[in-house]
Amino acid sequence: MHYVIIGGDAAGMSAAMEIVRNDPDARITTLEKGHIYSYGQCGLPYVVGKQVVSSTDVIARSVEMFRSKYGIDAKTGYEVTHVDPNNKTVSGNILQTRDNFILSYDRLLIATGATPVVPNWNGGHLLGIHTIKTIPNTEAIIADLENVQQVTIIGGGYIGLEMAENFASIGKKVRIIQRGDQLAGIFDHDIACFIHEHAKAHNVEVILNEEVQSFTGDTRVSDVRTDKGSYPTDLVLVATGVKPTTGFLEGTGIQLHHNGAIIVNNFLETNLDDIYAAGDCATHFHRIKQLNDYIPLGTTANKQGRIAGLNMIGQRNEFKGIVGTSIMKFFDLALGKTGLSEKEAEQLGISYDVHTQEATDIAGYYPGKETMHMKLIYRKDDQQLLGGQIIGGNGVDKRIDVLATALYHHMTFSELLDLDLAYAPPFNGVWDPLQQMAKRNTTQKI
Repeated sequence: MHYVIIGGDAAGMSAAMEIVRNDPDARITTLEKGHIYSYGQCGLPYVVGKQVVSSTDVIARSVEMFRSKYGIDAKTGYEVTHVDPNNKTVSGNILQTRDNFILSYDRLLIATGATPVVPNWNGGHLLGIHTIKTIPNTEAIIADLENVQQVTIIGGGYIGLEMAENFASIGKKVRIIQRGDQLAGIFDHDIACFIHEHAKAHNVEVILNEEVQSFTGDTRVSDVRTDKGSYPTDLVLVATGVKPTTGFLEGTGIQLHHNGAIIVNNFLETNLDDIYAAGDCATHFHRIKQLNDYIPLGTTANKQGRIAGLNMIGQRNEFKGIVGTSIMKFFDLALGKTGLSEKEAEQLGISYDVHTQEATDIAGYYPGKETMHMKLIYRKDDQQLLGGQIIGGNGVDKRIDVLATALYHHMTFSELLDLDLAYAPPFNGVWDPLQQMAKRNTTQKI
């Protein structure tokens, strides 16, 4: 059996390794447009900020290891431009030699990930304008920083905020321009306001409700122009989101989501026989929304890749879905979210209630406690949990993970009181903050 995998990062190589472990007779070919395999994209901002010493530190396994140790025909510089489901072939270009290639497959996995969205702005060709998605992107930014004082980040999502922190940590003046009225759009506005305050406290200039229109400069960018003003800059990072890398599938008959992601079932199968998809190029079933969603994260890519690999060799495994859990660091704040926001609940037409509370991460009398701003969303009719947002210092990650587990198992707000959670004053209060919220909510209902 010949397994062909398009994409050499999280989803693709997770699948390849499951095939290696479970099918000793498998022939595996992986096709990667770049020249680096299996690296942690989420670590790249911290390479720029010098918290991670080298970009090579985020590489999990080298191309040579996949070839020599695991027997995978791991090709680099192979750009797939066409899939022929009828003849079961993939074809494209070898970038180094400019030759064409064509390969047959018995089973195919598409794991091409996502590509940064860069609007077609005037002046977009100027030097000093960057995106960050790959190790070469990261190294290009680092090489370009020597004479840079002012950095302008376009987009206030997770990547924009992480890069703001890391640029600031190496002494750069940072400005964020956001088209909407808040940073971190996955949060509700009442929670995002804490992020705005924290940005200001760390001298990050935040420009809201302005839309970038062009860049100016001779050969290098010198100004960013919006619909309301002009801002001098030495370097620009475009962080306006990503889109699934699926343009090469046009005409194949593979069903795509409205945003271009490949629609897959719970077994990571597409609508075409022997073609699977996983990771940032595929849909992700949302357990709370009960529909296909698109939340591209490394955790999901690795899980989907593993399950796709098992299904490709006939070991039926089901991807049970996501609840939309994420966390990020913004200076000394942790920003955590899982499940639905109020905005999402309203879009789905769900009747909901909200409970907000401030709490400390450990016992209130124990030294070193830190404040968390917490928000839980739940159904009005049966109190089933719908989502949560927590911003604070220490302890945010623990509560978001507990809440994500509760959401996965469709627990109600009051059932949080039944959880047997760890307690000692240096780690928690006798009632965890999530349970404190459940207690107060129950009391208010009486």
